[in-house]
Amino acid sequence: MSDASQPAVLFICTGNICRSPTAHVLLVHKARMAGVEVAVDSAAVSDEERGNPFDHRAAAELCRRGVPLHAHCARQVRREDFTRFDWIVGMTRAHCAALRRIAPEGCRSRIVLMLDFAAGHEGQDVPDPWYGDARDFVHAFDLIDRGVDGLIARLFAQ
Repeated sequence: MSDASQPAVLFICTGNICRSPTAHVLLVHKARMAGVEVAVDSAAVSDEERGNPFDHRAAAELCRRGVPLHAHCARQVRREDFTRFDWIVGMTRAHCAALRRIAPEGCRSRIVLMLDFAAGHEGQDVPDPWYGDARDFVHAFDLIDRGVDGLIARLFAQ
């Protein structure tokens, strides 16, 4: 687990190629702009996309919004992630449920839903844009953006 001066956040989605890496780079970007330190990573509940880069449509939306990308290689969540990260943020209720099933005893309270940080969207899922078109990626980005803003506010509220 991280020290109190630098919280650690792990974002989770199905394949770790669009929603969770979008949240990852967005949190890094916004934290840097705010002058705060946070350790961030992303992973998947599945291993079907392991080793793959960003979905090109997610990357295009990030670039369109001026958010710098980093090299990305999809990975599956690992057992040690549950103790390494303070917050494990699932994009959907199904992701959170899957994470709670595999989390070690005492780590389940770290698992939270992304949109629980977005006022007016609590309890809702960030829909998977993978099967959609550019509009679906815009919508997912907008929701993730709201969630990241709320997460930053929660992490650094003093």
